[in-house]
Amino acid sequence: MEVKTFDENGYHIIAVYGDVDASSSLQLDNVLQEAVDNQKQKILVDCTHLEYISSPGIGVFTSRLEDCEKGLIRIALYGMNENTLKVFKILGLDQLELMPIVDTKEEAKSRINDLQEDR
Repeated sequence: MEVKTFDENGYHIIAVYGDVDASSSLQLDNVLQEAVDNQKQKILVDCTHLEYISSPGIGVFTSRLEDCEKGLIRIALYGMNENTLKVFKILGLDQLELMPIVDTKEEAKSRINDLQEDR
């Protein structure tokens, strides 16, 4: 797995490449924790190059739900392939308003802005 991060017009982008499994989930968790520590409030996770995610990888995202609920950060995931999205759907995570999963970066930005306004 490889993770690239950059800021774009007020959004913090985390692009994930390859597989997120038990051994690589810690790296992703560290990247998300660093974004939270640096007070990045609008985080977009680019999943267009994410090929597989295991339970520990999903746990990285679910562990951030409390931060989202407190309004500290807003996270949206976008660009998941069909198989990865299926895993999130089986767990019901595609229904979470606090961490929307959408198709495009523009949709993700829109959903995060909606969540910011609802605070």
